[in-house]
Amino acid sequence: MKFDTVIIGGGLAGLIGGIRLSQEGQRCVIVSSGQSALHFLSGSFDLLNTLPDGTAVTEPFSALRKLIQMEPDHPYAKLGTTRCEELARQAELFFKQIGIPLKGTSQKNHYRVTPMGALKRTWLTVADFITSEDSKKLPWKEITILNPIGFLDFYPQFIAAEFKKLGTHCTIHSFNLPDLDILRRNPTGMRATHIARILDKQENVKELARIIKEQSGRSDTVILPASIGLSSSDMLRYLEEETGKSICLVPTLPPSIAGIRMQQYLCNYFKQLGGVYMMGDNVTGADMEENRIRRVYSCNHGNIPFEADNYILATGSYFSRGLVAGREKIDEPVFNLDVSYLKDRNEWYTGNIFEPQAYQQFGVTTTLGFEAIRKGRTVENLYVAGVILEGFNPVKEGTGGGVSILTALHIADKIVKEGGR
Repeated sequence: MKFDTVIIGGGLAGLIGGIRLSQEGQRCVIVSSGQSALHFLSGSFDLLNTLPDGTAVTEPFSALRKLIQMEPDHPYAKLGTTRCEELARQAELFFKQIGIPLKGTSQKNHYRVTPMGALKRTWLTVADFITSEDSKKLPWKEITILNPIGFLDFYPQFIAAEFKKLGTHCTIHSFNLPDLDILRRNPTGMRATHIARILDKQENVKELARIIKEQSGRSDTVILPASIGLSSSDMLRYLEEETGKSICLVPTLPPSIAGIRMQQYLCNYFKQLGGVYMMGDNVTGADMEENRIRRVYSCNHGNIPFEADNYILATGSYFSRGLVAGREKIDEPVFNLDVSYLKDRNEWYTGNIFEPQAYQQFGVTTTLGFEAIRKGRTVENLYVAGVILEGFNPVKEGTGGGVSILTALHIADKIVKEGGR
């Protein structure tokens, strides 16, 4: 099978790279092993929230130079400050053009509400989620919080307590629908995805609209757990039109409705552009000649290879087995690429789970252009994108989404510009 670019990994970086290349007329295939970390999306993408020394970041562009000085191997350091700024603006336009409404700008972080009701700095947030431009207050004085009876992955009391600190009063109501009783027969039935399938039914949306009208009173806005709109965000618009109320969502514990919908949307958009998405398959090996990948093989296709001019590795970190930790070393299992890690395993972590852990900065070594390195030599047509990269802590810094998006766009632009070498 012949393609212009083969992308290994169907998460955020892989999908964005595939869409961007397909927009430029490339024939691409994404080989994805299964569920990606997008299914755990909190509702937002971070660009840069905190410097490695713990300094909070309000304006990401202003803090980039300090970040690069502290972490010279950081993916942002390889891109450089000017290119990071270009790519961040390009990303905002990219999402807008493909029809994904997001709130936020790279000029200044805003705040989105966490599942526990706290405000967290971020870059881009799904439009339906509750956000604020101010870390000390919300845009509303009176809020009604509605929660399905028995839904334990949402915490109205915690949210109300946090909002009270911000000067906002919350009234909490629980509601029920007959169809939800079916879920309660199973101890694990009351989960966001299952509830969303119930609430997305037309007859239940109408009943929910009636409940909102009845219980929201004079509230400025209504908050629901992010367990609605699995099939379409139009559900929320319908509720707003029917009730005359502003309605916002707060993320729940995973799985994430917003993340699943994002994954489905990006995947469908990629396929509409002519891309081939192979779900449930793993790349198992490759043929190399003169420091170039000539073809790769997958589990499902046996001896039928994928051939391309360029390859992108975007398999994620430990969660999706893009990196595999053994007792003595960290491996990249697809191509056996060079990985940076500390040789003494005792230095991989600290006893305090709230401190930055060294293993979170381990990752695949690349050139400044994100070409992979294998046994000390550059693999000229294999690029690496996303959180599998070395030199940064996506959790503590709040850079995971930004690195995935920016490196994917940068590599796609590089491939298009060089026209396949």
